Amino acid sequence: MSDLVAPTPARAGEAPGVAAAAAAAGAVGGGARPAVAELAGETASPPPATFTAVINIKCPDQTGVVAAVAHLLHGYGINIVETDQFTDPSSAVYFQRLKVDYTLMTIGAANTGVMEQALRELAGRYKMEWSITYRNRKQKVAILVSKDDHCLYDLLIRHRSGELDCVVSTIISNHDKLRNVADMFGVPFVHLPIPPKDQGGKRVQEIQIEEILEKESIDLVVLARYMQILTKDFCDKHWQHTINIHHSFLPAFMGAKPYHKAHARGVKIIGATAHYATTDLDAGPIIEQDVTRISHSDSVADMIRKGRDLERLVLARAVRWHLASAVLVEGNKTVVFMS
Repeated sequence: MSDLVAPTPARAGEAPGVAAAAAAAGAVGGGARPAVAELAGETASPPPATFTAVINIKCPDQTGVVAAVAHLLHGYGINIVETDQFTDPSSAVYFQRLKVDYTLMTIGAANTGVMEQALRELAGRYKMEWSITYRNRKQKVAILVSKDDHCLYDLLIRHRSGELDCVVSTIISNHDKLRNVADMFGVPFVHLPIPPKDQGGKRVQEIQIEEILEKESIDLVVLARYMQILTKDFCDKHWQHTINIHHSFLPAFMGAKPYHKAHARGVKIIGATAHYATTDLDAGPIIEQDVTRISHSDSVADMIRKGRDLERLVLARAVRWHLASAVLVEGNKTVVFMS
């Protein structure tokens, strides 16, 4: 590794004449003080670009892995800005999330492939699974909906306000009901009804969805109350980047009408669950859950209203954490480094 390391280049000094111009400006009495760049005959330049990434690591817990990763990054002049780590004592698996700044990487910020190859070699020695997400490109999101609009509105408002760091590229629905919501936020809307079984049924529609995902280079699919059970083919391909919101505190009351089931059971709390959409119905790795209390006087309508509030919040958290590369999956569980 050391043969690839070069001294960090010195930063450019101050432009000639700037300091003298600033001193002269300080001696001028009265009137508005001219900008330094104007006195020096220069145009103020924008701040230099920074390049950041998130590296996620999962491997058997062992001595030296933290030092090895830090040494590798330091050797390339990469600065570790944030780090979170956790060791699961029951499985002896180590998890780490690192946010790094590679702006001053010694081999040049454009040559990340060399650094990635070094990470691959390190991963082989430590039986490590790893991924890297470059933060200078916003991730592209597709939202799938049916008829309920509360989660869709919430995601679009949060995106517009800057809470969700992504590009909402498309909204896809098996119904045409929510097109006006997409138009309101300027997001392309695609209506893909499910054809009858004798014309291919759900799988034909999912192939059309997949064509859009590929064409738009979608990074994350959000099922914002998309009331269709995805096929095994779709889940097997996309579950690691497909988030579903289930209107129940899983694993209880899976499937349809969970609030009716919960009301009939006389529950004292209800919840919402955001999880990755695997082939097991409503049973994928859980990213986030939350609950609220229920009174004996609450009707089904009251429970649905309270549940919708939870669904908005829980789904938004899960999407934000996924976009931040803060979720690591282990089996049917997740480690979430909440930010």
